[in-house]
Amino acid sequence: MTFLLDEIALATARLAEAGVPSPRTDAEEIAAFVHGVRRSELHTVSDAEFDALFWEGIARREAREPLQHITGRAYFRYLSLEVGPGVFIPRPETEVVAGWAIERLREMDVASPVVVDLGTGSGAIALSIAQEIALATVHAVEVDPHAYHWAKRNILEHGQGRVHLHPEDLADALPELNGRVDLVISNPPYIPPGAVPRDPEVRDYDPRRALYGSGGDGLDEVRAVERTARRLLRPGGFVAVEHADEQGTAVYLIFSEDNGWRDVRSRQDLTRRDRFVTARFGQE
Repeated sequence: MTFLLDEIALATARLAEAGVPSPRTDAEEIAAFVHGVRRSELHTVSDAEFDALFWEGIARREAREPLQHITGRAYFRYLSLEVGPGVFIPRPETEVVAGWAIERLREMDVASPVVVDLGTGSGAIALSIAQEIALATVHAVEVDPHAYHWAKRNILEHGQGRVHLHPEDLADALPELNGRVDLVISNPPYIPPGAVPRDPEVRDYDPRRALYGSGGDGLDEVRAVERTARRLLRPGGFVAVEHADEQGTAVYLIFSEDNGWRDVRSRQDLTRRDRFVTARFGQE
């Protein structure tokens, strides 16, 4: 065993004691980042090449700073995205939402679908759709200047010229696309005011604007997404909106039949918790 692997074992114990959910993985990710190798190549780092900056990264993670802030990268589906302070770090549960949208787009009888991602953050959803639906045109909307900065960087790296970034509010974005969009997707802020996220990585580091929704129930941004989707979608187009696991019924009711929504469904993430609502607008 090399010196680095011994240090990773010690770091794993420290991170576990600090309550980090995946201590071994995080210790290896930090080691790989510091030494410029893949996790599978950590055993190739010689003792002479060990970099003490590894322990600086471990101390930051021990203090529950997000791993993604330390390495500067977040993984989402098949993408490696640049992230840092000021942008919401994409979560695995959102990959399920993006996956549902990608499957719907594949099923559509539309040669070049038009997609809108409202509140794109890092650009994770928009870029995944562009990567996996080859002929899609994706419009990513982000009003927050800090998140916009990160989205722009990621779109320049991965966007293939098919992801267009708009510095607009999701409530009144893209009037030029009214009635022309095939799918609207959003992971808006939805935590009710006064609620406190359990995880310190979320509570202390994710931007509050990306977390906390407006209104007493935190769902005013979801209501804005519903109105915007109703305006943007063509008849038969789809919408998907992420929410907290206890908000499934409330979000379901926002997409009412009186407003033209059909096939409204509450859908679960991989932990079988309500995670997002989908609906189809009008009739084809």
